[in-house]
Amino acid sequence: MTGVSVAAQTLTLEQVMRAPFSTSLTAAPHGDTFAWVSNQEGRRNVWIATVGQPAKQLTHYAEDDGQEVDEPAFSPDGGVIVYTRGGPGGSSEHPVPNPAHLLPDVAQQIYFVSTKGDSEPVLLAQGHAPAVSPRSDLVAYLRNGQIWVRTLSSAMGAGSQSCHAESNDAAVTTNMHGSTQRTHCGSTQLLQMRGRQGNLRWSPDGNALAFVSSRGDHSLIAIYRFDTKQVVFADPGTSQDSEPVWSPDSKQVAFIRNPTDVDKYENRWAHEGYPWAIRVADARSGEGRQLWQAQKGVGSLFAEIPSRDNLVWTHESRPGAHDERIVFPWERDGWKHLYSIAVAGGEPKLLTPGAFEIEHVTYMPKRNAVVISSNERSTSERDIDLRHLWMVPVDGSAKPKAITQGDGVEVWPAVSADGVIATLHSTATTPVVPAVVREKKLVDVAPQLVPEDFPANKLVTPQQVIFHAADGLKIHGQLFLPREGKQQRHPAIVFIHGGSRRQMYLAWHPMEYYSNTYAMNQYLCSLGYVVLSVNYRSGIGYGMLFRQADHYGFDGASEYNDVLGAARYLQGRADVDAQRIGLYGGSYGGYLTALGLARNSDVFRAGVDYHGVHDWVSEMGLDRNSDASTANRVAHREEMARTAWLSSPMAALDTWQSPVLLVQGDDDRNVQFAQTVRLANELRKRGVHVEEKVFPDEVHDFLLHRDWITTYRLTAEFFHRELASQ
Repeated sequence: MTGVSVAAQTLTLEQVMRAPFSTSLTAAPHGDTFAWVSNQEGRRNVWIATVGQPAKQLTHYAEDDGQEVDEPAFSPDGGVIVYTRGGPGGSSEHPVPNPAHLLPDVAQQIYFVSTKGDSEPVLLAQGHAPAVSPRSDLVAYLRNGQIWVRTLSSAMGAGSQSCHAESNDAAVTTNMHGSTQRTHCGSTQLLQMRGRQGNLRWSPDGNALAFVSSRGDHSLIAIYRFDTKQVVFADPGTSQDSEPVWSPDSKQVAFIRNPTDVDKYENRWAHEGYPWAIRVADARSGEGRQLWQAQKGVGSLFAEIPSRDNLVWTHESRPGAHDERIVFPWERDGWKHLYSIAVAGGEPKLLTPGAFEIEHVTYMPKRNAVVISSNERSTSERDIDLRHLWMVPVDGSAKPKAITQGDGVEVWPAVSADGVIATLHSTATTPVVPAVVREKKLVDVAPQLVPEDFPANKLVTPQQVIFHAADGLKIHGQLFLPREGKQQRHPAIVFIHGGSRRQMYLAWHPMEYYSNTYAMNQYLCSLGYVVLSVNYRSGIGYGMLFRQADHYGFDGASEYNDVLGAARYLQGRADVDAQRIGLYGGSYGGYLTALGLARNSDVFRAGVDYHGVHDWVSEMGLDRNSDASTANRVAHREEMARTAWLSSPMAALDTWQSPVLLVQGDDDRNVQFAQTVRLANELRKRGVHVEEKVFPDEVHDFLLHRDWITTYRLTAEFFHRELASQ
């Protein structure tokens, strides 16, 4: 193979990037209606569907403007959906990103829209994270780290001009009790409290609001009572308290108590520590008790799951039983599993045994069973690189029952009040869209989301491959093989995900960043490249020992063995030209891309590095003054800094010879933009060929669809020059 012209392909980048991305699936409080957010080529909108009826688009934002739409929430009667537009950010220190340079200045704002789809959205307030009371139209939300409230009825009366983006100042007034309060655009600040408030959770009776008050070296669970207008702290201590969950009768709050992370660097690799606990507090007095504490050893460190709630207050499933239970994740056997424990006390019960990990959790209407997504092997070994839905009774009286199966991915389940299960799902050739489950089959609720010209029939199904890292560890990957020219030797590309707490799948990915990269891998494959996506150590899905790998990252870069092992696997394939292997990745994947080019330009002939870390010492702040109080701690920090430097691409620039394309937005809030500035300058001094693309005012996860298109077009053209045409 001498190379394929990018322009000659029948599958275009624009076509494959038309894949819609759906997120934020949520169920209405009544009936069998669901809402979600869909991103279609940068146009983000709220959608709604009732089972058996056509889906409706409720908002009509028509531009690729870089303004996110998120956090949809139903009103108690289901007649209105509240959502956030703009962000992240919204404070003087971190203004809302504005990569499209919109005028007037953008703001993070909360809107509401009728679920009938017959009216335009109405601006409710400036802020984010709206939480609607289950018993009224009162909406609590966050603004500059404090809690504000406003009623939907007052905003409806004020109309769409009820709160202007440029009106940032809050007025101070005196309320009927003689105390002062801050108001803004019809909203009222609920209270003024130290720290930053978050994780808003209404009591089921709507009379109280629990939240997390983060204060740096510790965090507290606070409860604001609307009847007394006072705050109660739930069993306050010196730890990091989080994840508040209410009892069904609104009388108690359970939460997670996690010891404060004294050394945040070392705990990245720790397998055990001082055990975390679950505590229960009285919602009026704040008096608390310890319900349960993890055992020492494996599982003593809390390992959260990417679910809305890590604690779920449930009921026994046995007929006639009325005991309440709390369902929680625990890594006791080295895998993230669900357990439940009676609120009255006792030993926890394992609900999901096996060598797999659970992720998203929600409950059935009677709260006697939970629906989860996991990579349990139901029908084949491929399932560990997929996600399916399961149901399990909360008392452990039965094993998990498969709700979905097959070769796709099903995540973020939502259950309607009528017991209908919805999910976001994808396959190898179709992107993430919402569906409902009917007898283990998935029925799309909005098939119109996928464009008619979407090239599903031109895409390939990636193969599951398991290869050995350079140090012998078994590593999973997804191999994309070109349809044409199977008897030829192709150039090959290693794709490295970011995170590093991520896992790539054998189907379209349910994270927006990796939905895009999956599309790009398909596109590169259509151009004639063999593409290998690597699930390297320190990622998720394969147990604690894999995730908490020894000496990964700035403690030795042990995961680079997996990247090098991927290249050696490709070199051993008869359909790969061993002299034409490149690599690319973003964020943590950008770091490993740069490390591959720096250490092994003899193996990796070209690379594309999106917003990668290049100097761990600077990125982790190890070059700044330490608060260490003893000589031993100072010496330990200095040794850590030395190891971090040797784990960085900057430490191996003298052996970097291969050309590189560097891409980053200069409003990156995850990785210092200076990392790319320094790397580009140092490489040019050494005569290395550097190409670059900077997006002014773009953030880490590019907000503009056109910036993704530009990035991938430049990537394909770069690899064509450096690999395919050689």
